[in-house]
Amino acid sequence: MSLHLLLMLQGGAPPQSVTEMIVQGTPLTHAVLLILFVFSLMSWWLIFRKSRQFGEVRRQGDVFLEHMEKAQRLTDAYKSILSLPESPYGRVFRQGVNFFSELRPGALREGAPPTAGLSLTQLEALRLVLEKVEAEERDALGHGVGMLAVIGTVSPLLGLLGTVIGVMDAFLGITISGSSNIMSVAPGIAEALITTVAGLVVAIPAVFGYNFFVTKLNLVSNELEGFSSEFIGTLAREGRI
Repeated sequence: MSLHLLLMLQGGAPPQSVTEMIVQGTPLTHAVLLILFVFSLMSWWLIFRKSRQFGEVRRQGDVFLEHMEKAQRLTDAYKSILSLPESPYGRVFRQGVNFFSELRPGALREGAPPTAGLSLTQLEALRLVLEKVEAEERDALGHGVGMLAVIGTVSPLLGLLGTVIGVMDAFLGITISGSSNIMSVAPGIAEALITTVAGLVVAIPAVFGYNFFVTKLNLVSNELEGFSSEFIGTLAREGRI
């Protein structure tokens, strides 16, 4: 039985604020609120961390594309990209160039003689390599985003669980006290609803962050796919396919 019901049975004053309700709440209410507090900390930490990560990727993408636009040929682009910091775009490009160099050793060296283009089998292998790197970059960027979905889903349910058990506890206290007066019902119901409110407060930012980052992730993924297609197109324009 909650503390405020015991106080009422003993003639004490019911809680007058949300803080008093929390302090006088049952151990179960405290446990639910503690778990939700931990979820909230995790959620906001992930939101700030992923915001910085996606912001950095966006800046890296702008710099990468700027260097690519200045390059006239694939060899010029490769030399230019080597001076840039690591980024998802650069890793896709380097992996594509390295795989092509393995298939046609020396073909990208300055002044190298023309070589035979890639066969259909080799071209398909190159496409698969680029897709593998794209998937790895997407997984790396998406790490932690799924946890926001878990928090956004579990928090309201956990809050509802605390509310249901709190309401049961309140009615049990009413039965013990033998009073159906609204003054004996309201404090217990109000305390029970605190966990539902807390669950929603935790879930709303988590769900918003999840959808926001999924949109960002899809945007980066689409850009990587488009760049891979452009990379293969550049090989075709230079007669390397």
